Amino acid sequence: MKKVVLGFSGGLDTTYCVKYLSEDKGYEVHSIIVNTGGFDAAELARIEAHAYALGVKTHTTVDAVKTYYDRMIKYLVFGNVLKNNTYPLSVSAERLMQALHIAEHVKTHQANAVAHGSTGAGNDQVRFDMIFNIMIPGVEIITPIRDLRLSREEEITYLKNKKVDMNFDKAAYSINKGLWGTSVGGKETLQSKGMLPEEAWPTQVTKTTGEEVSLTFEKGELIAVNDETFSHPADAIQHLQSLAGPFGIGRDIHVGDTIIGIKGRVGFEAAAPMVILKAHHALEKHVLTKWQLSWKDTIANFYGNWMHEGQILDPVMRDIEAFLQSAQQNVSGKVFVQLMPYRFQVIGIESKYDLMNSKFGKYGEMNNGWTGDDVRGFSKIFGNQTAMFHMVKSDADEKD
Repeated sequence: MKKVVLGFSGGLDTTYCVKYLSEDKGYEVHSIIVNTGGFDAAELARIEAHAYALGVKTHTTVDAVKTYYDRMIKYLVFGNVLKNNTYPLSVSAERLMQALHIAEHVKTHQANAVAHGSTGAGNDQVRFDMIFNIMIPGVEIITPIRDLRLSREEEITYLKNKKVDMNFDKAAYSINKGLWGTSVGGKETLQSKGMLPEEAWPTQVTKTTGEEVSLTFEKGELIAVNDETFSHPADAIQHLQSLAGPFGIGRDIHVGDTIIGIKGRVGFEAAAPMVILKAHHALEKHVLTKWQLSWKDTIANFYGNWMHEGQILDPVMRDIEAFLQSAQQNVSGKVFVQLMPYRFQVIGIESKYDLMNSKFGKYGEMNNGWTGDDVRGFSKIFGNQTAMFHMVKSDADEKD
């Protein structure tokens, strides 16, 4: 019997895939779910039971939370990456992590095919297909929902005929939760105007009194929150999320260009990612030089866009990661943040690498490392070429 590895979430689309691949196409189905921070133990157990009830040969759960951080999120923090200055790549990055693990699972099972439940309307189909084409070339990629152009109603009818027992009620909002944020889609995001209502957000606002938190970074990585040290930055992220999420921080709607060429809107909540990125950036502005900051912005913008478009395996990404890692050598210290309902504010930083140092001078008040004559001469030399340009241009214009 031919083997197929199926990326399985337990939802309608991947449930359809199991029955279609096993009973209609005669495949031995090996399902796999890659947890990137969106499922607790009870949910994972329920999904496993559901997979076996559908008839899979084996089901595998991969805990990829820390791997996800080490291979992707770390560099998104180093680069202060926000897609279109708004979106922290909550779903974009985790789909790549899932695809990489699924591809490895195909190799383990020596499967003939790999399958996923993507439709033909979004970015995920490209991300999955591209990773599979690179990592497991020659393995057939099967996408029943996309290939058969199935509607939700058609899937439900098919599964009911197969006597599948599951909840077919469509939720008003689609939720995708992960370590680096949660995406939220609904009728309001299908058009160019409209904000998600309060009840649509997975984390409700339960905190109304502001509180201050301190974030400790070591070489760019979050290692402690309020002086509580964590063994891995992923644990620190989850802890900060529990503190900041109930304030309703990090809610927004992202408008972006998809890989397939259309524009789309998606809601998201990402309290911890937004606080971390802004706190990390504030620390960098104190400890990095002007040109380190400038080139980091340029390179990180490309890195985020290229990751969003599924190109995590491009070798240039390793080159950029090496630069980002190198730039973090002095990004150590503590950042103080005030959390408030629906917003937050970076109060300041403490770092032994702080370049805002009074022994060199105080901006707008006193200068300790130079004299007024030094500045007078510097200003003349610094603007010399531009002054020459304007004098030559003025003489030439007069002759005309």
